[in-house]
Amino acid sequence: MRQRLGIAGALLGDPPALMLDEPFNGLDPEGIVWLRGFLRGLAAEGRAVLVSSHLMSELEDTAAHLVVVGRGAVVADKSVAELIAAASGDRVSVRTSARTEATNVLAAAGATVAVIERDALTITGLPAERVVALLTGAGVAFSEVSSHRATLEEAYMELTRDAVEFRAVAP
Repeated sequence: MRQRLGIAGALLGDPPALMLDEPFNGLDPEGIVWLRGFLRGLAAEGRAVLVSSHLMSELEDTAAHLVVVGRGAVVADKSVAELIAAASGDRVSVRTSARTEATNVLAAAGATVAVIERDALTITGLPAERVVALLTGAGVAFSEVSSHRATLEEAYMELTRDAVEFRAVAP
């Protein structure tokens, strides 16, 4: 309720621009959904809605455009879709029980193939449609082919990789 009250107070003067710092903190799931819709509605009215947050999943579902800052410098000023597309790259996941055959066919077509699990491969250098066509044409059985879609968190981590002072170490 404190967050909602703060937002209500900020709107008292009907400002054309609204700046919010960590507005999702302390909200229950229903409040988060409400706030997402509310902020989108304010932006649709033509207001500038600026949100500072470390919750990338909330920004991914709320914002249309992001400015990412690392060590005091702007490292990106793009739409959410552009940031996610850039981080997604051209990675394609393939599930197949014919791992060796699939690797040979795709590598011969110029792809880079990495084995993730016993029956899972990650392909770079070819779009998903081409991977399907190549495997089908060569008679290689597969159960799934999907393009990788990065999260905003992945995009953020990639963008700020060299702009952080402290880095967590894997356990």
